[in-house]
Amino acid sequence: MEKITVIGGGLAGSEAALQIANMGVEVELIEMKPLKLTPAHKSDNFAELVCSNSLKASRVDSAAGLLKEEMRKFGSVCMKAAETCSVAAGGALAVDRDLFANYVTKAVKSHPNITVKAEVVTQLPTDRITVVATGPLTDGGLADAISNLCQSENLSFYDAAAPIVTKESVDFDSAFLASRYGKGTDDYINCPMNKEEYEIFHKELINAESALLSEFDKPITVYEGCMPIEILAKRGEDSIRFGPLKPVGLRDPKTGHRPWAVVQLRRENSDGTLYNLVGFQTNLKFPEQKRVFSLIPALKNAEFMRYGVMHRNSFINSPKLLSVDLSLKEYPNIFFAGQLSGVEGYMESAASGIIAGINAVKRLKGEQPLVLPKFTMIGALLGYITDESVEKFQPMGANFGILPPLEEKIRDKRERYMALAQRSLEFFKMKEQ
Repeated sequence: MEKITVIGGGLAGSEAALQIANMGVEVELIEMKPLKLTPAHKSDNFAELVCSNSLKASRVDSAAGLLKEEMRKFGSVCMKAAETCSVAAGGALAVDRDLFANYVTKAVKSHPNITVKAEVVTQLPTDRITVVATGPLTDGGLADAISNLCQSENLSFYDAAAPIVTKESVDFDSAFLASRYGKGTDDYINCPMNKEEYEIFHKELINAESALLSEFDKPITVYEGCMPIEILAKRGEDSIRFGPLKPVGLRDPKTGHRPWAVVQLRRENSDGTLYNLVGFQTNLKFPEQKRVFSLIPALKNAEFMRYGVMHRNSFINSPKLLSVDLSLKEYPNIFFAGQLSGVEGYMESAASGIIAGINAVKRLKGEQPLVLPKFTMIGALLGYITDESVEKFQPMGANFGILPPLEEKIRDKRERYMALAQRSLEFFKMKEQ
């Protein structure tokens, strides 16, 4: 039987290789270590954790915990490594990063169906089945090859993402639906501020604490369209009021007047459960984003499903390029996984590798792909990154906002999250029977 190639030995690539190998198919895993390291990597091991050693919450009524529980159902090597190499971290699952990487590396290299090859890949073969999982710092010839395959405008090298909130957490007593000048069909949620509210918000915004960028995160140029909202605000008190917060063409139906300033929220997914803050690319620390953006009256109780980020991050425009099985629409032998595919986070990357590996084998055997229902965390996450309705795509991590809502409305957030988790786990329980 034909071999399957996996490019990249990170969390996603390691998971993909082992899923393929465990299904009885030979794998050639190509990894550039030790020939070359990215600026973020320090060791020759696979599945190296380059930032935090935390894999986030363990409890199943959290998005991160549910994702990990689903990964266990597939025999995830990263979950086995994490449980073996865990360190005390309260309610989070944290690991000894060296032991974790050693565990995964040994599992990959000792598998009889996996051949590891050290090579710096510069071309992508389209005539054989390949899983590309080379991470957010993909560069050089391989980045050029991906860019050529996906068309250059569909490959991003700088992640300037605005925060995302759940629609149900917006206070509609302080918000209204409308498009500028009455165009469209009430496409935006508008969050108005009066003069006093705006001045308080502006003052706190320009004095909020920013996150430090590492050397490999720092862009050579910050384009005007990607300018952090806090930097734009420092140009003058009215700079953002004549920019992303301009009230022109909008009238608050509650007052009959044009607001002093308006923050617009734009639909983020086809289900309409998530909305992003338009023009709010930011490099503020996450707690500062929560504190400052909650000063906007309609967002005083907002649930942030993703905070804004500004960092070096290569990823493809997955909603346009990928099919639901994570293969390229134009080149179905090529699968993408990991952060390059548009998922954000360690375990999210690993989960995408699991599914890409399984579907690569199914493609080889001519079988129908595995597509998990969107009420599972993995299904929702991969459904989001392949949702053609998503505009101005930015990477996404696991969160309950991407899951379809429950039929029964549960007001208590903890109870609601547990019900969402139980709905997913019941599906896996039925599959096991």
